Amino acid sequence: QVQLVESGGGLVQAGGSLSLTCAASGRTLRDYSMGWFRQASGKEREFVACISRGGTGIIYRDSVKGRFTISRDNAKNTVTLQMNSLQSEDTAVYYCAARHQWDDGRLSAAGYDYWGQGTQVTVSS
Repeated sequence: QVQLVESGGGLVQAGGSLSLTCAASGRTLRDYSMGWFRQASGKEREFVACISRGGTGIIYRDSVKGRFTISRDNAKNTVTLQMNSLQSEDTAVYYCAARHQWDDGRLSAAGYDYWGQGTQVTVSS
């Protein structure tokens, strides 16, 4: 099975940028569709973005469209979430996740089989 480790979180002022990286080991990342989720304190984990195995399929939640960009480098076994124009509402623990299929389950946390430990993103206003 694949192991996932996120990095790149931190504290940033509103309007700033952060780049999160998810590094995979144990299996080649090209076998998996990948997603980013986030969970703010006291709230449910929510979908942020996902990308298909080859990178041609990408979906974002509405509130991050035009600000966040998901990408992947299968040769390096990494997935990146570039976050620009960050807002206080983006404050959360961010998780990357993996699943084999590219179907409707890609938008739900329950549809993913493997998870990283998460990285904290804090946006100060």
